[in-house]
Amino acid sequence: MHKGLIEAGCDEAGRGCLAGPVYAAAVILPPRVRLPKLDDSKKLTESIRNELRLKIEKSAIAWAVASCNEREIEKYNILNCSILAMQRAIASLGMKPEHLLIDGNIFKPFDFIPFTTVVKGDSKFRSIAAASILAKTHRDDYMKDLSLKYSNYGFEKHKGYGTPQHISAISKFGQLDCHRKTFVLKHTKVK
Repeated sequence: MHKGLIEAGCDEAGRGCLAGPVYAAAVILPPRVRLPKLDDSKKLTESIRNELRLKIEKSAIAWAVASCNEREIEKYNILNCSILAMQRAIASLGMKPEHLLIDGNIFKPFDFIPFTTVVKGDSKFRSIAAASILAKTHRDDYMKDLSLKYSNYGFEKHKGYGTPQHISAISKFGQLDCHRKTFVLKHTKVK
């Protein structure tokens, strides 16, 4: 978007889930990097996302992934935590970008770095698409690990989203520490 500037794309994953952290990534790509199939992570299969993740992590000038846990989400709300997770990822890049491309329409100034918010930016800018893939795949890995500890909940399948299977498991087995309590109350009949 801004030629000649070191620009990082940022996106989050897991904002609408009933369980697990919200993850975010920041990615600085080389200007002419070739990443066939790169797109918004929601438009890709899991296998293509995982394939692209390896290529992004190998070819990026810098990348970082960060998160906000369930208790932070309860305390600060999901919007603020989505922004905070992006800010944490930016701070972990190892180099300071000169401009940020943020997926969505809301961000808070961070470290005096100019930024542009872009609705559906993960379909419009390669660096945001790359960030969406890293955030999604790292979060999915976390949820798969969680499913080993809580096998009755099916986290490896629904990744914490409010699917009928997940809501049924909450009704049957109760809430876990990894559940976002206010989300569960709002989206299910569990009291």
